[in-house]
Amino acid sequence: MSLDELRALLARHARPDLSTDIDAVRIFRADRPSPPTPTTYGQVLALVAQGTKRFALGDRLYEYHAGQYVVASVDLPVTAQFIRADPREPALGFGLDLPPAAVAEVLLAADPGDLPELDPGAPAGLAVSAASAELLDAVVRLLRLLDSPRDIPMLAPLIKREIIWRLLTGEQSSILRQFGLPDSSLSHIARAVQWIRDHYALPFRVEEVAQRAGMSVSAFHRNFQAVTSMSPIQYQKQIRLQHARLLLAAHPGDIAGISRQVGYESPAQFSRDYRRQFGHPPRRDAVRLGANVRTGASRDG
Repeated sequence: MSLDELRALLARHARPDLSTDIDAVRIFRADRPSPPTPTTYGQVLALVAQGTKRFALGDRLYEYHAGQYVVASVDLPVTAQFIRADPREPALGFGLDLPPAAVAEVLLAADPGDLPELDPGAPAGLAVSAASAELLDAVVRLLRLLDSPRDIPMLAPLIKREIIWRLLTGEQSSILRQFGLPDSSLSHIARAVQWIRDHYALPFRVEEVAQRAGMSVSAFHRNFQAVTSMSPIQYQKQIRLQHARLLLAAHPGDIAGISRQVGYESPAQFSRDYRRQFGHPPRRDAVRLGANVRTGASRDG
């Protein structure tokens, strides 16, 4: 019954911009299958109530269906799409940001004996699991608050805390515990990931980033690959290409300038990498993106 009520709540409160009146809570709705779209999964819980979502991270392919959730622990460049959705049965999903400080607060209040044993090493940066009845119930109670806005300031923080607790005591406990602990392997990798994101256009030596993460080069390589499913250089390339696509949507005629802006020395190499990533050369993709933006604007108007 929780999943049925969850679908009804999500369908009733879905907005085009995904926002809700509860801070850090988003609602996703898709009325038709979507093309593969590059995006970023940060520190978030995403739960599917209806439909199927597929996403690729590096060379790994994931799917999650109604009643399943994904937890992501660091900013990861993924390509995602809804593969089962139609107007009569739209894909519906719930998203909740998971700030490390909020996770750490629950961890500090918990009895370590009440938590599953922590796996050694850095866990994968994201994972898919089936939602427990207790987790579904907490999500439903959080969304019910949208029907009684007066209760949101008092009750939403309590239910968010409960959701974090359900995740900490569930299958993906290791992911949450590691990014909630400031000295864990995952936290070290998260700092390196953030540095690469902040300086994506600059060349770097892996040894320097490993030093920033407080790890030996071999440990850094091993843990970075475990968390992100790619090497640091591959991660940087993904971020560069995602930023380039955003810039091309606004400035479709400046491909050479944009390739330099995101850190490429060779426009030809940029075009090759861009086509491999997005399926079209930059100029053609920019025209297509511009058409989509205009179409969306005319619908919104």
